[in-house]
Amino acid sequence: MARPRSFDETEVLARIRDTFWSTGYAATSIDEIAAAAGLGKGSLYGAFGTKEEMYRRVFAAYCAGLVDTVRARLAGSDSGALDRVREQIRTIARATGADTALRGCLLAKGAAERSEHDTQVAEIARRTVQAIGTLLTQALSAAQRAGDISADADPARLGAFLLSVMRGIEALGKAGTDPAYLDTAAETALGLLPLTRQATTTPT
Repeated sequence: MARPRSFDETEVLARIRDTFWSTGYAATSIDEIAAAAGLGKGSLYGAFGTKEEMYRRVFAAYCAGLVDTVRARLAGSDSGALDRVREQIRTIARATGADTALRGCLLAKGAAERSEHDTQVAEIARRTVQAIGTLLTQALSAAQRAGDISADADPARLGAFLLSVMRGIEALGKAGTDPAYLDTAAETALGLLPLTRQATTTPT
């Protein structure tokens, strides 16, 4: 009979994730992962597999959580969809500006480092970005139904535009860009949305 694990798997995986997140895949050694996890290397390998398998697991979990977060932020009635889209973009700018450690987003960090070498990581990243883009498109379609986005606009193109803005803001933040600049970039992008007169005259 296998012995029951004497550790909290969720907590250990969070520590492993944070270790990879802080130093990247290549620069993180198994010794560092084991130390952060509080496990011997034998127990670590037995529970979570190779270093590559550990990375894929925590990367996939992070990306799934990211999609869930965006989905929750954008969910709601058509009448409030435009405000939720605006808040999503502003939240990214604020959170990025507040990241003084310049740790960045693990999705972007992991995709940049590992996609060339790991097809599974590349596929997880691709699906995650696609899912976020779809959520933005759906929210913009809702705003269009509410009469806040021009009827002749293409929500899919607008979603792709805002997704690019979000990822660009995160890249700028990783480079240490002034938070005020990030906020300005977010507001400029939002100002380019093709709003109806109803949306532009409604008090915020």
